Amino acid sequence: MGAFFAAFRSKRVAVLTALGFASGLPLVMSGQTLSAWMATVGVDIKTIGLLTLVSLPYSFKFLWAPLLDRYAFPLFGRRRGWMALTQLGLFAAIWFEASVDPKATPSAMAVAALLVATLSASQDIVSDAYRTDVLPPEERASGTSTFVFGYRIAMLVSGMGALALSDHLPWPTVFRLVALLMLPAVAITWWAPEPVTTRTPRTISAAFTLPFADFFSRPRSLIVLGFVMLYKFGDYIASNMSVPFLIALDFSRTEIAALSKAIGFGAMTLGVLLGGGLVAKFGLRRSLFLFGALSAATNSGYLALAIVGKSHLLLAAAIGVHNLCAGMADAAFLAFLMSLCNKSFSATQFALLSSASTLAGRTLGASAGYVVAAGGWASFFGAAMFMAVPALILLSLLPANTDPVPTPGN
Repeated sequence: MGAFFAAFRSKRVAVLTALGFASGLPLVMSGQTLSAWMATVGVDIKTIGLLTLVSLPYSFKFLWAPLLDRYAFPLFGRRRGWMALTQLGLFAAIWFEASVDPKATPSAMAVAALLVATLSASQDIVSDAYRTDVLPPEERASGTSTFVFGYRIAMLVSGMGALALSDHLPWPTVFRLVALLMLPAVAITWWAPEPVTTRTPRTISAAFTLPFADFFSRPRSLIVLGFVMLYKFGDYIASNMSVPFLIALDFSRTEIAALSKAIGFGAMTLGVLLGGGLVAKFGLRRSLFLFGALSAATNSGYLALAIVGKSHLLLAAAIGVHNLCAGMADAAFLAFLMSLCNKSFSATQFALLSSASTLAGRTLGASAGYVVAAGGWASFFGAAMFMAVPALILLSLLPANTDPVPTPGN
């Protein structure tokens, strides 16, 4: 147990909880929470639907990540400077959102929401790069787990918390309160340790090309990329189809929401923290094997539901166990992505790798409905249990050390 608790003791790991909170807070302020505000004041549902397009910056953040590698903001240092700037920008942007009437001027609200989403995606880029640069190998998983813990707490505050407050306070006041929560993050960013300075790309061209050249010049780079793309593939597809599956079993939306939010949130959060400590005990490669296999195997809970039918007890167990194991797998996997990044351009490489990790799920996942239609839900979740096998085979081909691919320049 000593290795488990030791992984959480450093200042670097502790401060990442607050930085994770700052990173997660604005996510739903241009998404679910904003949609709730617009719905309650009578904005047309078509307009609300169109406004979901403002979340696109999260999918394309790798396009401007090289700029954050190339240039350093003058204050606080290369990574903390950009974090502080985006945090201040988010305070101003969310405050601006609060001043807009979404029913009278939906176009102005779209501009405000797009600004929040772009600044939030930028903060994510530099937060990921900061975490990659500041954490030594033995703290990557624990640092990631505390960051994700803070991130998820923030989403709860700005999501369900803001929704509850809106029953007692006007929506603009709720948004201003959330905006004010961004300000303590600036002080914490100033207090946080700055990563050791590394050589940065000297030109814009180098900032866009060197991250690719660096990654693909390494031994087994294609095997690593294949593993990154496939590790979460089965879990991604199963998760996306879980709600239609439960509706098909005649669970009410209230039942699904209550069990998913309460049990799922708690189990996932516990899993991330548990995984962060266990990686320090078992090592990164062994943890990737163990947690990946467990995460895939726990789809058996949904398979059992498909066979047995509607059961609240079985659903609670399936959600709890699966989210616990998926959280542990997330902690190990994000630590693995960090180990692949060269600190000279970690913002770009992490953004690209994290995008690659969902590419297979987003594209091949489109066929999931056809699989269900052809074979039924039991066959679908049975297949999902084995979708992790190709990734685990690729993992077995990588060197048995903490950093599966040595990173030049780290």
